[in-house]
Amino acid sequence: MVRRPIQFNYLVLAPGARNFYFGHNEWAQVAPGLKDLDDAVEIRRRVLLAFEAAEREADPTIRRRHLSFVVIGGGPTGVELAGAIAELATYVLSRDFRSIRPDATRVLLLEGGPRILSSFEPVLSEKAQASLQAMGVEVKTGTHVTSIDSGGVCVGQERIEATTVLWAAGVRASALGQQLGLKTDRQDRVIVESDCTVPEHSNVFVIGDAANFTPAGDSEPLPGVSPVAMQQGRFVARQIARSIEGAPQESFHYRDKGIMATIGRSRAVARIGNIRLSGFIAWLAWLRLHIVYLIDFRNRLLVLIDWAWSYFTYQRGSRLITGRRLEAGAVRDESATSVTSNKKSSDNAA
Repeated sequence: MVRRPIQFNYLVLAPGARNFYFGHNEWAQVAPGLKDLDDAVEIRRRVLLAFEAAEREADPTIRRRHLSFVVIGGGPTGVELAGAIAELATYVLSRDFRSIRPDATRVLLLEGGPRILSSFEPVLSEKAQASLQAMGVEVKTGTHVTSIDSGGVCVGQERIEATTVLWAAGVRASALGQQLGLKTDRQDRVIVESDCTVPEHSNVFVIGDAANFTPAGDSEPLPGVSPVAMQQGRFVARQIARSIEGAPQESFHYRDKGIMATIGRSRAVARIGNIRLSGFIAWLAWLRLHIVYLIDFRNRLLVLIDWAWSYFTYQRGSRLITGRRLEAGAVRDESATSVTSNKKSSDNAA
């Protein structure tokens, strides 16, 4: 690829973050993370293929492996993934198969720290764990994974057999900052000034997960969460406008509006200022927040109708299995795309 210089007046870098496997990059092939749309499609493909492989498998040991799902990392992403898989098996796929019972699926959430959702208060972490356990998720804290392969994971001397392993344990900033020769921290985040600019480059901004912004008086940089990135994006837009007008630059001040984590159907935890919410009320707050930040009224209305339909009918529409790579012993024609509808999967199998 030919690299050509690009002229600019102002440059805003927001390349985001990538999955970090703590020096075990080979795990990426067998334990995908969830950082973008492609990752989401790949995870959906692996999960659905595992259920279909279990449907065709006569050996109970192998079938049990297909119906076991391991999520590594007890942060918001890991908690949401574990809850979504448990909900998928219990409600959405419960009538799609004849030979297996999807509601007998085993979902494990492994967390290396003493509790899940460590960024939340302990009381909310406990409520989140109780909600996951009520959904059938096995939560194991203080658990460190030592190896991962296509057949499962090892936790010390214990072996957990599972066809599908998902990664939510670590992230690292995009490598773009290092590639550009900018000063970065141990997490590859670019160290920025109080106005989100790069030192010695007043017209170059770095924001979001890729930036190490440490507020004055604090010892830790701001976390890599969407509210930080959204506020920095609006701030930088104002600074560019001020620069064009010849006005002096301002310093960025983050306003902490709270944090939320959804667990599953009607289950979430939230901290909004001094208010602590859990259960259905927290889920409603999470729902409202996500709809409010959608662009224009039409999108908000359509999403609200779609979510309401899914909530009351337990339906998720067609389940598409895309891509040519096969996992979980699935077999199909390379020129075809498999579609699992709401009918019995065995009725659709070739």
